[in-house]
Amino acid sequence: MTYSSSLAVGRQRYAARSQNTTSFRSKGKAVGPVSNTIILIVLACLVGLLYLTQVTKTNAYSYQINDLKDKQIGLRAEHDQLAIDSARLQAQERIKNSEVANKLVSAVPAGVVQN
Repeated sequence: MTYSSSLAVGRQRYAARSQNTTSFRSKGKAVGPVSNTIILIVLACLVGLLYLTQVTKTNAYSYQINDLKDKQIGLRAEHDQLAIDSARLQAQERIKNSEVANKLVSAVPAGVVQN
């Protein structure tokens, strides 16, 4: 073995016989700082839009809830008034049909006082 062939054998660690000695390594694709900033801005805009849609849905539901609460307050007031009217009407019927009312004698006015 000559000196040059011994050096050639030492260089062929990575390449076998009948292969190119040049090797290519693929680098991982990286995102640059400008692209990274643009992606972050787009993501922030998407999160903002999501937030706004949720807030508008909540506002729409709050209008419905307020309408239902107003309706409930009106119905409660009407119920209370009807309960008072019912008690008043039942009281008049009870008084007319009570034993004490039946024992009362109707009074006739005796006269008119003149001044």
